[in-house]
Amino acid sequence: MPKPLWAPWRLEYVEQADERPGCIFCDPEAELVLARAGSAFLLLNRFPYSAGHLMAAPLRHVGEYGALTDDEVLEIHRLAAAALGALAAEYAPDGYNLGWNLGRSAGAGVVDHVHLHVVPRWLGDTNFMPVLADTKVIPEALTATAERLRARLAD
Repeated sequence: MPKPLWAPWRLEYVEQADERPGCIFCDPEAELVLARAGSAFLLLNRFPYSAGHLMAAPLRHVGEYGALTDDEVLEIHRLAAAALGALAAEYAPDGYNLGWNLGRSAGAGVVDHVHLHVVPRWLGDTNFMPVLADTKVIPEALTATAERLRARLAD
């Protein structure tokens, strides 16, 4: 039987997500943006599950997956594929989680701008800190991760 992975720090973020002004995808923090394409872009997650957790999103503000154009879907997935290559080259994760959290009950912190999560995973990448201390250990500053991934994506 699988053991649960607890992420208690996410609850505060999810509960307050709607209270933040604006849209993090329409007006992203410049230091988190990794790459832009014609109708989509990549950015690091400000509240990552693990180091290198990023998201691919359409440039257009759209809240329903079914409302994405074929071009947007293709570009989002192309960017996700490029992100997998950059993460593999720079960090050599053992695996990845890719997913769409559609709706608050599905874990979406931002429900009105769809986005695809790309989460690198390593064997043994969970530890006791989040469970006992409500603290997660991310071994690298987001700006350093962004610089490393931008360089790989530019290759």
